[in-house]
Parts: sequence; C-alpha cells; structure tokens
Amino acid sequence: MLTNDNKLYVAHCENGPIYFNPKMANRHGLITGATGTGKTVSLQVLAETFSQAGIPCFMADMKGDLSGASQAGCMNGFIEKRCVEFGVENPSFQPCPVRFFDVFGEQGHPMRASISSMGPALLSRILELNPTQEGVLNIIFNIADDENLPLIDLKDIRMMLNFVSEHVKQYIPEYGNMTNASIGAIQRGLLTLENDGCDKFFGEPEFNIQDLLDVEDGKGVLSILAADKLMLHPKVYSTFLLWLLSELYENLPEVGDLDKPKLVFFFDEAHMLFDDTSKAMINKVEQVIRLIRSKGVGVYFITQNPADVPEIVLGQLANKVQHALRAFTPKDQKAVKAAAQSFRANPKFDTAEAITNLSTGEALVSFLDEKGAPEIVQRAKMLFPLSSIGAITPQQRRVVNAGVPDKIIVYDEALDSESAYEMLMEIRKQQETIIAEASTKEVEATGSGKSSKDIQTTSQENGKGLSKKAKRGLLGTVVGAAATSFLRTTTTQYVRNATSSKKKSGKKIMEQAATNAASSAARTVLNTALKGLFG
Repeated sequence: MLTNDNKLYVAHCENGPIYFNPKMANRHGLITGATGTGKTVSLQVLAETFSQAGIPCFMADMKGDLSGASQAGCMNGFIEKRCVEFGVENPSFQPCPVRFFDVFGEQGHPMRASISSMGPALLSRILELNPTQEGVLNIIFNIADDENLPLIDLKDIRMMLNFVSEHVKQYIPEYGNMTNASIGAIQRGLLTLENDGCDKFFGEPEFNIQDLLDVEDGKGVLSILAADKLMLHPKVYSTFLLWLLSELYENLPEVGDLDKPKLVFFFDEAHMLFDDTSKAMINKVEQVIRLIRSKGVGVYFITQNPADVPEIVLGQLANKVQHALRAFTPKDQKAVKAAAQSFRANPKFDTAEAITNLSTGEALVSFLDEKGAPEIVQRAKMLFPLSSIGAITPQQRRVVNAGVPDKIIVYDEALDSESAYEMLMEIRKQQETIIAEASTKEVEATGSGKSSKDIQTTSQENGKGLSKKAKRGLLGTVVGAAATSFLRTTTTQYVRNATSSKKKSGKKIMEQAATNAASSAARTVLNTALKGLFG
C-alpha cells in the first residue's frame, strides 16, 4: 500500500508499520514458506505496492489467483479485522493495470521467442540434452550463423538438422565431429516438444522485453503470465523465465542505482530453475542476478524453502519474507535452522522457533534499510491487497485482454517470415533442378557440340530463382553433390556413344579412354554451368 507520504507499506509488526525502501528494491529478494502459508498473497501485496509506486512487475500465475490484481478488492471480515489491527481506516480498494500473457495464447497474449535468441544453451536445457548432444546443437547454430540462415521456429531447426545430416562429411573438417545418433536425439526432443504444444513458444513476432517496463497513469503495469498449463513442462517454464531475464540483462542499458527500479521480476516456483541444473548454468544465473541490478531490475524468487535456491544465488537475495516452515523430519529441521541463520537476529524472539509457529498471513520480514544494511528481523502480519484476491472469471479476463495497447495486440497473430526452412527448401529445389538438367540438357550439349556460351546461358536461367544468400552459401555444398551425379551421368552417356561402333577386341581399353575423356568433358561442362550460375 502506498501511503500519503509515498512510503511502501507492506506489513505490520508490534512496533508498527514495516516499510519497503523502493531504492533497495533492486537488491533482489526471497519469499518462502510451506504450501498454504500465504506466499501468493504476499507476492500480490508487494507487486501491487510496487505498481502504485510506478514500478512495473512481471510474475507467473500458477493457479490463476494473481489475476485478481486486475479487479478492485472489497471489504470482508478478514480485511475488516486487519484494518482494526493495523489502524487502517477506509482502505481505497482499487485494481492494478494488468496485462495477461500466455505462451499458448489461450488466456492472454502470446509470448514468443525465436530459436536464435533462445540460443543453444537454453534450448539444450529444454530438450534435456547431454553434453555431447549439446555440442552438436552448438555446431548447428554456428553453421546457421555462418550461412546467414535465420532460426526462428521449430521447423527451421528441424530442417537445419536434416540438411547438416545429409552433408555431415563436408562440415566435420571445419566444425568438428557430429554423429547421426546425436542429431537424431535432438530431432526426437524437438518432436516431443512439438507434440506437447510447446512449439507455439517459438516464432514471430518475438516478445519485446521493453513491453514489460510500461507505466499507465503513474502506476506500473503488472505483466502476468498464465502458467498453469506451462507448469506441466517444468524445464520449459523455468527456461522461458530465464530467457526473459537474460533478454533484460542483455538489452537494458546500465543505469546504476535509481530511486526505484525500472522493473521487479517475480520468479515463482524457483526450485524448478535449479533442479537438475548444471553448475555452469547455475553460475550463469548467479552472474545475471548479480549484474542485472545495475540495469534497474530487481529479481524476487518464490519457493517453499530457502534451501531450494543454491547458496551462490541465495547470497544475492537481500529482502526476505519468510512464511511458516514445517519441521517434521531432521532434514526439515536443518532447513529451518539454515533459514533462521540467514536473518539478522532479533533479541525478542528465537527466529528458528518462530518460523515453525507462524500462522497463515504471518511472516518473518527483513528488508534493507536506506544504507543497504539488512534490518533486524521482525515477526509481522502481511498487509492485505487493495485489489481482489483470487481468480477472476473468463469474461473479466477477456475484458482485460481487449483493453491493451496496439503494440500488445500485435502479438496475437503469428508471422511466418522467410527463414532457414524456406531458404533450405529453395536450395533443395535448385539441387533437384541442377541434377535434372545435368542428365538432360547439359548431357545433350556435350554430345551435340552445343557451345559453352549456350550452356552458360542455360545455367544463368537455372539460377534466376536463387537468392544471393543461397548462391553465396550452402549452394556450393549442394553443387558438389550435383556435380557427382552429373559427372556419373555424363560419363555413362559418353562411354556409350564412344564405344558403340567399336569392335569387341580392345573394348576395355576404349572404355577406359572414353571414361577419361568423358571425365574431362564433364568437368568442362560443369565449370561452364557454374560460371553461368554464379556469374
């Protein structure tokens, strides 16, 4: 709740209100607690308060509960009791400016990323590839970059895999070894992804991360991702959010410490990001978290237990809201003790004991003060949101979706621009044309004495449909395959013509001589054809 003196009021303890210093919001944070202890409401309270202060937020909605932020709240018995406890009179219930997004395009506007911007490392994580297979995928991306072949959606990367598989021997000397087994494993992973419907995530128009930074009427826009269906694919969910973070880090300018952040990013179910994740990926996450602060972005992880987050990342999370944890097993007790030790102790109570005794809506709270030092932990009750708690109706969601700016509506219709798939299909078509022409017109030309100029003219006509990229890039590889077929066809025809009138005696010698001559003639015709094709 934004107070009249512009303080961010988020909780209340026995000493009075607890305020969040917006200048420290980009120092990142952590919201933890067992299921049913109030994490989602705490998230909504923080996001709503940030929004009122003009700070946009992004969050994933696991069960639809956060969609209530788009509607004004109302008084009920629980809130009325809280008002008395907190000394709040006549709360001004109000909605937040909200935009709904959905990777599947069902409950909100689509969010897409191109295969190229996702990159081989994150794509490998989605496909759950082993290190060898990830290395092959890196090679595929490098070949696509070198040949100027844009990788936008799944059909692009599949076609690229097929093409490289067909010409793998030509690429191994320059790029390294690739086996058909590894390529096949990648293709199977892509097929599974497509069968699960996750292919809708890849494509154009690609989501512009600048759209997460919007402010309307002085309030930060809450961008809410419908994640109930996406959660069925934990790797896709966590990698998608990591991609968004990486895009923010790579594209936002350095701004240093601002009076308030440009964006607060809530990463719910954070344990999914770190489950079965390589050390290199965890180090990458830690690097992004550590450095994105200077881009004016605060990142808040939400999970059940602080132990779900690696220590190297946990050390970057300074603002903490700890709801109740259960200590039924020795492992649970150890986790409670570790969580308690992460706070600056309060002499008035035992932190570890308090964690296990917190009621729903209660939390241990510690934020950074104006000097950047952690405050003493306080046992507090979280404030109630001024927007509605709980899921909204489909009709209310449709109204919100219809009221967005045109730049958001643009995402609703997928585009299919020219990319690797179309370019490689064009090259295959030209390959078939070259081979067909080599077995007919050019062969006839060598037997009928057709001039080199005529052959060159024919080749120029064959090449008119080719783009410059195709001529300059992969067509050289294709022509090599076509040349082999052409040479074989021309040699056979030349030998047949040269030996048809010869006697059986000495036939082998004549065949060898004819073969040598045919090889030379075929190369001459082929060189002439290529000269016409490439100018």
